[in-house]
Amino acid sequence: MSTKTTTLYRPTGPKELKLVEESGFKRWPPRLPMQPIFYPVTNERYAKEIATQWNIKDSGVGYVTRFEVNSDLMAKYKIEQVGASHHTEWWVPAEELEQLNDNIVGLIEVIGEYRKP
Repeated sequence: MSTKTTTLYRPTGPKELKLVEESGFKRWPPRLPMQPIFYPVTNERYAKEIATQWNIKDSGVGYVTRFEVNSDLMAKYKIEQVGASHHTEWWVPAEELEQLNDNIVGLIEVIGEYRKP
């Protein structure tokens, strides 16, 4: 595999972020049975929209994370557009999440924190 990486963003709530923290900011937790897909997004703008419109509503706080994944792995996933032109994300089947975790380069970093006004 190459050393080239792809930048992924993920909006998350406090429960998921706690699990990421427990991994040393190196891995995403396994999906729950009702979560067949792990869907990191392609841009910070979209991640912020989800964090502020959904995560805050659910838990009072939303976070935006950024992480790098080996580009060779990410090339196997098609980018899906799910709304406006910037609403783009990868759909990683839950059973492939460990492979994605194994291909994270560096740490998962929190780049935004949003709370109810």
